[in-house]
Amino acid sequence: MDEKGIAKKKVIIITVIFMIAGIAGTLSLFYFGILHINNPGINRYPVVGVDVSAYQGDVDWKVLSSQDISFAYIKATEGSSHTDRCFSYNWEKASECDIRTGAYHFFSFESPGRTQAEHFIKTVSPVENMLPPVIDVEYYGSFHTSADIDVSKVRSELRDMIERLNEAYGMMPVIYVSKETNETIIGESFDDCDLWIRSVYAKIPKEQRWSFWQFSNRHRLKGV
Repeated sequence: MDEKGIAKKKVIIITVIFMIAGIAGTLSLFYFGILHINNPGINRYPVVGVDVSAYQGDVDWKVLSSQDISFAYIKATEGSSHTDRCFSYNWEKASECDIRTGAYHFFSFESPGRTQAEHFIKTVSPVENMLPPVIDVEYYGSFHTSADIDVSKVRSELRDMIERLNEAYGMMPVIYVSKETNETIIGESFDDCDLWIRSVYAKIPKEQRWSFWQFSNRHRLKGV
């Protein structure tokens, strides 16, 4: 290969290296919560909140609540027996701050809705200005699609949990959904409940009803 050919090959290699570095750099900015695909304007969406669980570790609620945070949802329970290890601490400390708080439950496809509701009720004591309970309905573990569950049974168990929580707290629960669970499980079967939509890669379609929008799972805030 002559000198021109070698030089051209070097240019191509260097260009590819820079392209790979650029892509890797962009993905890193997204992964570490510096770059965001969705970033709704504060003027249009002035009510901003967070959701936390043990995965966030120790939360400094005084610092977190000082950053224009209006509300916080805290993971309480999962299934009929699991309690988030940080719930008691988060529930107590968050209630001392000037934000509204609510608790959420991760719904199990393997456990009766009524026993899941009773577990949540035993765990979550009402506080002043408490937000409605949230039931997080997502696919997990070996349950990847609607083909892995009995949709009718899941809907029935979910309805049992909704009715029991409504009785206990005097508020209809909010249902948290991904695009997949909204399309395959929730649909129009739970129009009496507000929806919390997870959509971190795109805006929610205009025709989709929603009350809460999780627009990011990578934002970084002080105190958490």
